[in-house]
Amino acid sequence: MNVQPGRPFPLGATPTAEGTNFAVSSEIADAIEVCLFDQDGQEQRIELPARTAHVFHGLVSGTGPGQHYGLRVKGPWAPAAGLRCNEAKLLLDPHATAVDGQVSWGEAVFGHRFEKPDEANPSDSAAFMPKCVVTDRHFDWGTDAPPGTPLDETVIYETHVKGLTRRHPDVPEQLRGTYAGLAQPAVTGYLTDLGITAVELLPVHQFVQDSHLLERELRNYWGYNSIAFLAPHGGYSSSGTGGTQVGEFKAMVRALHTAGLEVILDVVYNHTAEGNHLGPTLSLKGIDNPAYYRLVDDDRAHYFDTTGTGNSLNVGHPDALRLVLDSLRYWVTEMHVDGFRFDLATALTRQSGDLDIHSAFLTLVHQDPVLAPVKMIAEPWDIAGYQLGGFPARWSEWNGKYRDSVRDFWRGADGTLGELALRLTGSGDIYASDRRAPTASINFVTAHDGFTLADLTSCNDKHNEANGEDNKDGESDNRAWNCGVEGPTDNPEVLELRERQRRNLLGTLLLSAGVPMMLGGDEIGRTQNGNNNAYCQDNEVSWYDWDNVDKDLLAFVKTAIALRRDNHALRPREYLRGPEGGPAQMVLYRPDGKHMTAEDWQDPAARALAMAIDGRQIEDSDGETTSDRFLLLLNAHYEPVEFVLPPGRAKWDAVLTTGPIEKTPKLTRRRTVALDARSLLLLHSA
Repeated sequence: MNVQPGRPFPLGATPTAEGTNFAVSSEIADAIEVCLFDQDGQEQRIELPARTAHVFHGLVSGTGPGQHYGLRVKGPWAPAAGLRCNEAKLLLDPHATAVDGQVSWGEAVFGHRFEKPDEANPSDSAAFMPKCVVTDRHFDWGTDAPPGTPLDETVIYETHVKGLTRRHPDVPEQLRGTYAGLAQPAVTGYLTDLGITAVELLPVHQFVQDSHLLERELRNYWGYNSIAFLAPHGGYSSSGTGGTQVGEFKAMVRALHTAGLEVILDVVYNHTAEGNHLGPTLSLKGIDNPAYYRLVDDDRAHYFDTTGTGNSLNVGHPDALRLVLDSLRYWVTEMHVDGFRFDLATALTRQSGDLDIHSAFLTLVHQDPVLAPVKMIAEPWDIAGYQLGGFPARWSEWNGKYRDSVRDFWRGADGTLGELALRLTGSGDIYASDRRAPTASINFVTAHDGFTLADLTSCNDKHNEANGEDNKDGESDNRAWNCGVEGPTDNPEVLELRERQRRNLLGTLLLSAGVPMMLGGDEIGRTQNGNNNAYCQDNEVSWYDWDNVDKDLLAFVKTAIALRRDNHALRPREYLRGPEGGPAQMVLYRPDGKHMTAEDWQDPAARALAMAIDGRQIEDSDGETTSDRFLLLLNAHYEPVEFVLPPGRAKWDAVLTTGPIEKTPKLTRRRTVALDARSLLLLHSA
């Protein structure tokens, strides 16, 4: 086996006609070895012969796609100074594009337990560690092209690769819960028929199963425990994990694109699975700990942590930034994804501890031509700070204020009307001052982290006993309302109210200015039995139950999405303001037909609102307008409310109601309408 100097870039393992070029960056290493493994697990260690600007590199002949490998790093072992090189540890390549296997928890995994590297057999850890795989990047994309759906036309469906299809009767059994399963026509057809335009997948980067969960016979289901930022998680592959998972992921993206659906990835760059100073050494810790992680300034043995996981990526260092940007570009250019949702994105703006809109991370993303066309969505907080409205213009943000406001309004909380109006109209109080559009707001009422919609309307309290943490985990303040009975019930009045509340919440979401994001399964009534932190429930608690679909709710959601899609006045691209001297694009009314006043907004008992939208001044993406007008009536009161309809239109038609269909009012030439308690009604006039 011949070894030549090779090239320092690209980082990772790159197959060529002469062999595989390996390149690894470390400022502190003295030497780096590539460890090659044969089919029997036998290890051959090869020291990379060249070093260029802190990058160790070498071209190894006789290797190519399918080759399993790992790394060993020789260098300083001084944990008190933040240096954790230990050649006894087999490490994953940070730029690996595929990983085979999972961590087998044992003494050899925890590098901190070796006081000195030479106290352990260098081969001990190999049996406990997964292996990197050299992959062939060739793939027949055919005519694949990104759908390029404009933000104002986007409807996001947050879902889980495994959970969506694990129990789907129309997906072949061997494909359920996999990338190939999600690509099945039964699934893509369902999603397009529903009307959504983008699937947002919970983490698909290779992640680690937590030892404490395995000890309790649980598993990490959500996947917020990444260890390889360029590798699709092998556990979701039906074709094996020897590199074929890469092609299967690409085929999934191609199938979704063919159906007109964009693919957005929930990415976790704020931390890794290596945890705190007592956590395992799996990759970055052993390669260059101070370059990749933020260390406490006056105690270099410990990690600065704003993620709640034990560590935070050191986004102020060029190597850590390069890894993140290389990963983002790889998923766009090689895997053809259409956008990213950044978990705890605020942590990535902490250049030196404080939040910074001019951080290196945001600056590099802003100027990168590869990333310019894709959707960028921030979860604008970490455990140390809330940055809603603080991201640059091209970003959208998960709007937690929207979630809280809509939940409060429909559960009948006092003093919610003014806040609700701001959220309905695109949260201009948050975004307009920076000349950002309503599409900066990703609106949602439920997400993976928290109650499902069914549980939000069935439980006041969380029921997380199955997680094994004495129900202490998960959010306790959920702004939920069980409609009078906690949990399951046979009471028909309670069941009817719960069904109406679900339609109210989803109807409001889909008729608000901004970009709606639905939690997958809410449209069919999916329940987690009151568990609002099902991160470790890789079972029927989390998997979609396709045998028990709420068909009425599903039909309602399809109608609401279609209305939004077909009427650009319901999804404005800009904040609705009337031109000087012309008609107002949006007017908010009291139930008596008069304009809302400052006193009305402050009334704690006010629970009803009418919002009129005039399409004559609202342009779509092609610059066209219509004469259509909509009137959205909301009544969160426990009694019916009579609304006086605005003057100027001869005829109104009811196009969406959350009450019983048979009670939908006939409004031709009527000037008032009585709206049932806790219900929503959308009227249209051409």
